[in-house]
Amino acid sequence: MTSLERFDPRTVAPHQVDAGLPSVPTERLTALGLRRHFADPPAWTPEIVREVPLPGRRSSPAAVLVPLVVREGELTLLLTERGQHLSNHSGQIAFPGGRMDASDPDIVHTALREAQEEVGLAPGHVEVLGTLPIYVTGTAFVVTPVVALVRPGFEVQANPAEVADVFEVPLPYLMNPAHHRHHQALLEGQARRWLSMPWTDAQQRERYIWGATAGMLRNLYRFLLS
Repeated sequence: MTSLERFDPRTVAPHQVDAGLPSVPTERLTALGLRRHFADPPAWTPEIVREVPLPGRRSSPAAVLVPLVVREGELTLLLTERGQHLSNHSGQIAFPGGRMDASDPDIVHTALREAQEEVGLAPGHVEVLGTLPIYVTGTAFVVTPVVALVRPGFEVQANPAEVADVFEVPLPYLMNPAHHRHHQALLEGQARRWLSMPWTDAQQRERYIWGATAGMLRNLYRFLLS
C-alpha cells in the first residue's frame, strides 16, 4: 500500500493504451470547427466525472480555463506546472484555475480571473466557447472546465506564488487516444484509477499530464468525437 504523500504516478506502468480508438477529426481541431461544435453540441456522455475522494475534505466550487491558443497551423493547449510549495496538487500539470470567490458573478468569471492571476492572460484575448461537465477531484473541488480560444499576442506572466512554469502542447496530440494511458494502483487502501498523457517538448523535458487534468482532457476528447 502506498501513501498519497509519497506517491509518484510515473512509477505505475499503464495497463492499457487506447491506440485502437479513433482520433478527433482534424476539421474539429480548428477554431472554426470548435466554434461550430460548441454552438450546436451533440448528445454525449462524459467518461470521467469523479475521482476517489480523500477523507475529511469539504467540497468547493472551482473552475479551470481550457485555453486553446490559435497558433499558425494548429491549436495548442496552454498548461501550467504548479509550484512545489502549494498545498493542493503541488508540482502537477494543470489548467489555469482555482476556487470560486464570493465576489465572482459566475463560474466563467472565476476561470477568466484565475487565468489572469496565474499566467497574465487578459480576458480581452479570450473567446469563451462553452463549458464541459463538472469534474469532482479527489480533493473535493467541484470543477467546471471553461473551454476558450485564445488570440495570440498575449504575454505570459507566471505568478510565482502559484505557477512554476507555463507551456503549450499541440491539441491534436492530446486528442489522439494513442497517447491516453490507463493506470491503477492501491493507494492508502483504496483502488485508484487514472489517466496519463505524457508529452515531451522540444527541449526533451517530459510534461507528465495526469489525474484531473488528463480526466478533463479525456472528456474533451469524448465531446469532440461525438
